[in-house]
Amino acid sequence: MLKTFIIMLMAVSAGTIGDILLAKGMKEMGDISAMNLRGILNVAIQALTTPKLIIGTAMLAIFFFLWLAVLSWEDLSVALPMQALNYVLVAFLSQWFLGETVSPLRWTGTILVCVGVMLITKSGAQ
Repeated sequence: MLKTFIIMLMAVSAGTIGDILLAKGMKEMGDISAMNLRGILNVAIQALTTPKLIIGTAMLAIFFFLWLAVLSWEDLSVALPMQALNYVLVAFLSQWFLGETVSPLRWTGTILVCVGVMLITKSGAQ
């Protein structure tokens, strides 16, 4: 179980960092929902050379391969809830790195998710 926890912590960290970098990179590029097809294609080409998006994508790839490793030895019903730890990291990093406001209600929900993850993880050790 310790091996699963350590690898999942690494995976969730990589995935969260990847998500934060992708969000930051795309916000810097602007809202693509208001663009025409040509604008979207220009952004897509620009995205291929933007360091935040490249590193973010690489971090998500690291998450993916660590996740595959965990799935090779752990029950999905134990491993999948551990991914919910991503919510905690996203809340902290979004507030700190992206300048987002995380409401008390969202923090309460995040804490409840953590409690649920602990209960599920503890049940997998039996």
